[in-house]
Amino acid sequence: MATDPQTLQGDADIDRYFSYLLTEKGLSVNTLEAYGRDLGDFHRFAIAQGHGDMRTVDTAVVLDYLRQLRKEGLSPRSRGRHLVTLRGFFRYLRQFSLISEDPVRNIELPKTTLKLPDVLNPDEVQRLLEAPDNTSPRGLRDGAMLELTYASGLRVSELVNVRVREVNLEAGFVRVFGKGAKERVVPIGRFALDRITRYLDAGRPLLLKGVASEMLFAGRAGKALSRQSFWMIIKKYAKQAGITKNVTPHSLRHSFASHLLEGGAGLRAVQMMLGHSDITTTQIYTHVAQEHLVKVHQQYHPRG
Repeated sequence: MATDPQTLQGDADIDRYFSYLLTEKGLSVNTLEAYGRDLGDFHRFAIAQGHGDMRTVDTAVVLDYLRQLRKEGLSPRSRGRHLVTLRGFFRYLRQFSLISEDPVRNIELPKTTLKLPDVLNPDEVQRLLEAPDNTSPRGLRDGAMLELTYASGLRVSELVNVRVREVNLEAGFVRVFGKGAKERVVPIGRFALDRITRYLDAGRPLLLKGVASEMLFAGRAGKALSRQSFWMIIKKYAKQAGITKNVTPHSLRHSFASHLLEGGAGLRAVQMMLGHSDITTTQIYTHVAQEHLVKVHQQYHPRG
């Protein structure tokens, strides 16, 4: 069977796109694999529709593809993920003038019931942060970890890999290497600075017992604590604080973002602090903030 040259052209564009994501955007291998599966599925569909060259795809082809996904039983959320992948690819083609019109630009995401993340209210956050025993080395460490997570919105994988040299106590920020080894600098505030300082002075030396370690939150033999360890830590203190919600390490990250937006922070600033490569990922938190505003309106407006 002869190879369709248009198929090769389409594959070449996809290959160049993934090279671009890897080198310019620094996306992780797992993210690239997920994009690859979605784009591969769409490319096979496009070929069957006579569009082996992805540059010839129009809006009708994309809509037919989304309808096909719905027939196959994919949820709105899954179809939305496919559409986000296509948006990125065709935006890339348009950015480099490989196509004159973006076929995905005016297609809206499938409507879905938004699953809001578990968010702690400020009182619950305070009870959680006050739960560790500040008179013991382990309590000082645990308290500093909880406080830093809420102060900076770090992912658990980022938190457990923070090194001592990456925390600037004078300037008040932490340097983080997130997904795709992307570096960002996040302010951490005076409460977190105070607890980290106390932990470094009175907790960490006693926990390490003379073992050298570059990790801020070191475990056995000076190695980084595991993500599972912090999961157990936060569960322990949530129970101790009497919080009935399903509290996970991500709950503090969600609370960090939601409380910033409720306080008036801009979406772009929150995106930068969270380390999201796409602002659409950050936008889920605007729904949390909006629900808060609705409740405030209902409570205080005379016709709420």
